[in-house]
Amino acid sequence: MKKLTEKELKLLNSNKALKLMLQGGDKVQPLKVKNYVKYEREVERLQVEMIKLQTWVIKEKKRVCVIFEGRDAAGKGGAIRRINHHLNPRHYKTVALPKPTEQEKGQWYFQRYINHLPNPGEIVFFDRSWYNRGVVEPVNGFCTAEEYQRFMNEVNHFEEMITNDGIILIKFYMSIDKAEQQRRFEDIKSDPLKRWKMTPVDEKAQELWDVYTEYKQKVFDHTNTAIAPWTIIKANKKTQARLKAMQIMLDRVPYEAPEKVSS
Repeated sequence: MKKLTEKELKLLNSNKALKLMLQGGDKVQPLKVKNYVKYEREVERLQVEMIKLQTWVIKEKKRVCVIFEGRDAAGKGGAIRRINHHLNPRHYKTVALPKPTEQEKGQWYFQRYINHLPNPGEIVFFDRSWYNRGVVEPVNGFCTAEEYQRFMNEVNHFEEMITNDGIILIKFYMSIDKAEQQRRFEDIKSDPLKRWKMTPVDEKAQELWDVYTEYKQKVFDHTNTAIAPWTIIKANKKTQARLKAMQIMLDRVPYEAPEKVSS
């Protein structure tokens, strides 16, 4: 085993590391524990910055909309939970819409999403967004070719309207490879606490991988605009993907940290 430095040994002597090692029993791997503790510390540092960001959003009555797209099991929900874990729940919401009702099917497609856009002083996280119509729905036969084309014709104008109105829009795409998606599906199926996550759409995801890729690329080519660019995050490693999403959000929102109170 690689010799640990004095700094690494100090890290392993923290309460969090000791707890993880006790839970691991005979199978404990100090290097993995060390890396996870470093990850947790970085998450906490970024979460402190997220609180500063939210404080600025509330004070300045800003509106922030962050959408997370990606294949099934790409880690969208996990990234959102790390970002908002310590935020004031009165001033943010996570939106993961179910399939549309009959009434919603008769509405303008974007209407059900407009109803969830942020109010002044609020951050909204979309766990999948209006881009369902750009990829998931055509891949699985949930919309017509005409409905898909109408969406593609309108989406850039829609995003231009909401950003012109002052909404800060951030678009993330969490990218995993086919083997990693299969591994995560197997993990979900084997865990009784996670099995509820598997849906009929998930069951077909591997079979439809190439079709999904085709529609995903069309969306990137058409909607990666100057006013609403895509940020693609390699997400095979969940921990690194979460950290990157948090840091990019902090970079994109021009928040100002509250003034320090002198002692």
